[in-house]
Amino acid sequence: MSKKRKKAKQPAAKAKRSDSSVGIITGEKLFGSLLTNGYTSLDQNPEVLTCCRKIADLISSMTIHLMANTQNGDQRIVNELSKHVDIYPNRYMTRKVWMNAIVMDLLLYGKGNAVVIPQTEGGRLGDLVIQPPPTVSFIDDGYGYKVNVSGEIFDPDELLHFVLNPDRYRPWKGTGINVGVMDVVNNLKQARSTEKGFLESNWKPAVIIKVDGLTDEFSTKEGRKTLIEEYVQTDPGEPWIVPSEFMDVQSVKPLSLSDLAIKDTVELNKKTIAAIIGVPGFLLGIGTYNETEWNSFINTTVKTIAEIITQEMTKKLLISEKMYFKFNAASLYSYDIQKLADVYSNLRAIGVVTGNEVRDKLGLSPREEDHMNQLVMLENYIPSEKLGDQSKLKDGDGDE
Repeated sequence: MSKKRKKAKQPAAKAKRSDSSVGIITGEKLFGSLLTNGYTSLDQNPEVLTCCRKIADLISSMTIHLMANTQNGDQRIVNELSKHVDIYPNRYMTRKVWMNAIVMDLLLYGKGNAVVIPQTEGGRLGDLVIQPPPTVSFIDDGYGYKVNVSGEIFDPDELLHFVLNPDRYRPWKGTGINVGVMDVVNNLKQARSTEKGFLESNWKPAVIIKVDGLTDEFSTKEGRKTLIEEYVQTDPGEPWIVPSEFMDVQSVKPLSLSDLAIKDTVELNKKTIAAIIGVPGFLLGIGTYNETEWNSFINTTVKTIAEIITQEMTKKLLISEKMYFKFNAASLYSYDIQKLADVYSNLRAIGVVTGNEVRDKLGLSPREEDHMNQLVMLENYIPSEKLGDQSKLKDGDGDE
């Protein structure tokens, strides 16, 4: 040991020590894999994409009804126009694919704007052609605006322009969800990069061995490798035998993701994204399914975007002032078949719906018996027009 101390007083030995066993871990080496660079669009974020795809899937799943105002209430109209819009709005796609693309343009790709150009064939409505967002731009025109589609200028009345989240100064133009959610997306990107870099990092030793760095044999990589082979690498189960004068072995608990609070940060950011877009948190893996929360999501977010679409279609595609388009949102609500059966059985008991209407709501085929198409109520489910024929409403001679 005395020889080592003498060597420590010599400048050459000090230089040797600084070149070998003792080093500095720079920030670039340790944290370089945790840094994020460049711009990430919203459609590349899994959470945002999941929310938008769910909304688009639900809206595209609803049938589009053509309704007409009558003296007895609004009635569904089934004709060639309703069939065209609800089943094959475009010869190359079905209504579900067509509507899914429109909603995704509204939420993501078109930044709150989706443009569809109706084509006509012999005076009849033909394909409703969705225009790719990069080919569409909007031109201020005083109070109004014009639409530039691939270099061709259109008046707004000549096409369908769906708008989500109107701009502050140009309310005819949508803004989508970009502004409110972008900061949170960047936080999630950094959290993923941190987690990935942490899991891939080599700076997580389970054991640290302290040795005398002034000893010549430990000042080189080959010398340290020899140390490990002679004293550390043993057969499984065998104890380590190390010289106490120049070696100290310590067990170290590596830093975990829990220590970095990554999980809490990610959950908070996911909740924020869900709240901004308007979807339940459980769609992003936060919390558990809640029926009330789901139905509220249908009543607010889904129906709001659906009304944006149907109002524009009603305004631009229909001539009759008594007709309008409407999505069938009832099919999206969460209820079990027992609730459904109870509700419609009670409605039939008071003469509001027929037996076949009840069977239709339960997914059953209609029956041909006359009483299944009649409104019945009170005892024995007799037809409503024969309620006065009940024996309990008459005396023994048949008089009332």
